[in-house]
Amino acid sequence: MLVLAFSEYLDQAQRLATALDVALKPVYLHRFPDGESLLRLPESLPEHVIICRSLNQPNDKLIELMLCVNTARELGAKRITLVAPYLCYMRQDIANQPGEAVSQQIIGKMLADLCDDVITVDPHLHRIETLAQAIPLHNAISLTATDAIGRFLQTKLKHAVLLGPDAESEQWVKAIAQKIDFEFLVAEKVRLGDKQVTMVFPDFDFQGKQVVIIDDMASTGRTLAKATGLLLAGGAKQVYAAITHPLFCGDAEAHIMQAGVHEIWSTDSVVHPTACIYLDTLLAQAVMEII
Repeated sequence: MLVLAFSEYLDQAQRLATALDVALKPVYLHRFPDGESLLRLPESLPEHVIICRSLNQPNDKLIELMLCVNTARELGAKRITLVAPYLCYMRQDIANQPGEAVSQQIIGKMLADLCDDVITVDPHLHRIETLAQAIPLHNAISLTATDAIGRFLQTKLKHAVLLGPDAESEQWVKAIAQKIDFEFLVAEKVRLGDKQVTMVFPDFDFQGKQVVIIDDMASTGRTLAKATGLLLAGGAKQVYAAITHPLFCGDAEAHIMQAGVHEIWSTDSVVHPTACIYLDTLLAQAVMEII
């Protein structure tokens, strides 16, 4: 096997290669002034190639993935495994208005046509039960970061209340709480727009408590900021956030910190200064199980 790595995700790819005890080679990438991408791969490749790159900011990356996979096959690769801890375009699983593209199905088919295996972490799935329903592959593998996050929280806090900011987060916050014996609650959220949310907490006394907001994704940061403000107003001693995918678009991180979050901890699924929970062991185990 060989791990192919893009420069912006090199550290994560190197940790994966080390965990697998295989070589890593970089992908040369140049973007021309008009936005087109030039890729160059090693001249000779083994039969099994692992491409390790998260697909945040996806529009350029999807084109570059297509170029990379096709070139790798021309250079001798027979099996392409995509390790994309963050997987793009999974949220749009139905057409909410007539004529809308159902991007989950379109991008899912594209990835299935390109790759032999796809491994990701906590994809944002709404109305489907398995990743294979979005990416029609035998090895469409959805991992969860709950164990890694739980172990990390145990190193930081003796005890805390875990809060899921909406119904979708319950699966993660409940799993983490049960593994490390922390209390947990799930709020009710109504999204009014891209940057407007309302939130209601269950009846609970937060006075003097340390609270960790658990969420799979931080995009605009408005959900985390709203939850933080309500928790502090309710008497919480300190509020932390543990995030699987730290997208942090625009002013999201600043907005969260201004709301009073004491510290943000994220996995390294996406390159970000808050990324301190490493996923290489989890990802390497998944790769080893399919070879």
